[in-house]
Amino acid sequence: MEKTKVISRESGILAFANQKLKDYILLVKLRLSLMVVFSAAAGFALASTNGIVWADFWLLCLGGFLVTAASNALNQVIEKDFDILMPRTANRPIATGRMKVSEGVLAAGIMSVSGILMLATFNPMTALLGTMSLLSYAFVYTPMKRVSPIAVLIGAFPGAFPPMIGWVAVTGTIGPEAFALFGLQFMWQFPHFWAIAWVAFEDYVKGGYYLLPSKGGRDKSSAMQCVIYCILLIPASLFLYLLGVTGVVSAIIVGLAGLAFLGLAINLYIKCTRKAALLLMFGSFFYLPIALISLIIDKI
Repeated sequence: MEKTKVISRESGILAFANQKLKDYILLVKLRLSLMVVFSAAAGFALASTNGIVWADFWLLCLGGFLVTAASNALNQVIEKDFDILMPRTANRPIATGRMKVSEGVLAAGIMSVSGILMLATFNPMTALLGTMSLLSYAFVYTPMKRVSPIAVLIGAFPGAFPPMIGWVAVTGTIGPEAFALFGLQFMWQFPHFWAIAWVAFEDYVKGGYYLLPSKGGRDKSSAMQCVIYCILLIPASLFLYLLGVTGVVSAIIVGLAGLAFLGLAINLYIKCTRKAALLLMFGSFFYLPIALISLIIDKI
């Protein structure tokens, strides 16, 4: 009988630990955080002209991950009452009540302080950019999402900081190269996010978010905005080549990737369907890693 109780207690502890782990994965938006870290790592690798110092590389990745995770946790604390209204976010731990707001805030506080201190070991500018990214995402972009579609523009700034942070961690300065990396990711975010907003339009409406650029929502005007930013993305992606940071190979790859991405945006403009938006969304998921990897490989 006692043995059965022990086994039952151990099973309960394991089930609790397993659920808690799943909740924290949801709280920090693990896949999104890893994508952000990848962008920062790419900027770090590009700036490491004398070879990558791997201890610093992994410290940047960890610090960047913690700052991003803290931003995502604060986002869920602020949006808990709206997350529960949307099927795609209804299972988030704070929205469902599985995690208390105080726990989410505490976790965000610990992660943000730890992450910023790690970034500060590189130079003050790296820590400043990380802090600006966290504060603007959590306390400007997040509440603005329920006010105006201009939130996408506001959110594009913290969203474009990661590769710049990686570059500044190595160089200590914000030069043309850092702005070129910022510009590439900045322009990419508009068709990327608007494609997501188009696909999940009904969900966002339930939560009170109207994030597509046109008042008509899923219409040709919104699709045209995607086309325009895809066009702007092509020259933005070539600035590093023009600055002599990378070579012809990366210029060709990012140019072709940009044209393919533009083709998907034009397809959305022509068809204005959820399927076309889904293709653009997946295209955006592929575009950024292809572009960043091509820059790194060409540099090597």
